Amino acid sequence: AQIKLQPCSSSLAAAVLLPLLLCSPARSSHQSGCLKVNDCKCIMKDGSGVINLKAMGDEDGFLGRRRPVAAGVGVEVLLTFSPCLRFTEPEDLPGGECTDVAACLLVRYRPQPRLDSQSRYINYGRHEGNQFHYNQTLSTLSVSYFALLHRPLTVVHFHCDPDLSSSVVKQQTLSSEEPLQVWVESRCACPNACSMMGDLGLGSIFLIILSLSAAAYFILGSCALRPSRSSGGVQISPEHSVWCMICYHCSEQRPQRRPPYTDMKSSPSL
Repeated sequence: AQIKLQPCSSSLAAAVLLPLLLCSPARSSHQSGCLKVNDCKCIMKDGSGVINLKAMGDEDGFLGRRRPVAAGVGVEVLLTFSPCLRFTEPEDLPGGECTDVAACLLVRYRPQPRLDSQSRYINYGRHEGNQFHYNQTLSTLSVSYFALLHRPLTVVHFHCDPDLSSSVVKQQTLSSEEPLQVWVESRCACPNACSMMGDLGLGSIFLIILSLSAAAYFILGSCALRPSRSSGGVQISPEHSVWCMICYHCSEQRPQRRPPYTDMKSSPSL
């Protein structure tokens, strides 16, 4: 199945964390991994960019709806998964087990003689508390989704494939001993491959900060400073108007003292 890619949204947290990673003394070219920003996004520790899970979904935010999963005889299992969108199944029955989840299994027991078919919706992971693990060698981001237990119920492996124009779900496996495993090939699993203004790269953030600092330096310098020649060379000193303006604002903000009350009654003459 092919999923149409969507552009990722802006994030203030990514813009704040990127300069911190740049200035961190522990940063080195040998660092690997992806630092989690929120449930849908992480930043590469080596500064190579951002991976946004929202960009991997279709127009509705899903990576497959009710896709068949191999199961035992007499049972049909269908998986619905969204990497970033919280959804509820069935939509007309809120409050069930699959409410505001990331992954939901629809289990249908095939009818036996003299028995009616039965269906059950099972929560197989939520976005809250998901864990990110990046494999630098395989260029794969693995995200684990948990339900009520401490062990993950669903693990989705997003593999970077820059040649793809859309996300492709390659494989889904389900067993009683291991979590549900899903393998996805996507161009958006590559750092900064599907980023927009909200997910600027490390170099872009640094250049923006440098440009703003240089512009502020020249503008303030031309307005408030002037060169003056002396025996020691050329010196920069503030204009007299700058000091006057500062003193004026300070005097305006200072509360005015009210004159003390004096008794106007005439005193007895000597």
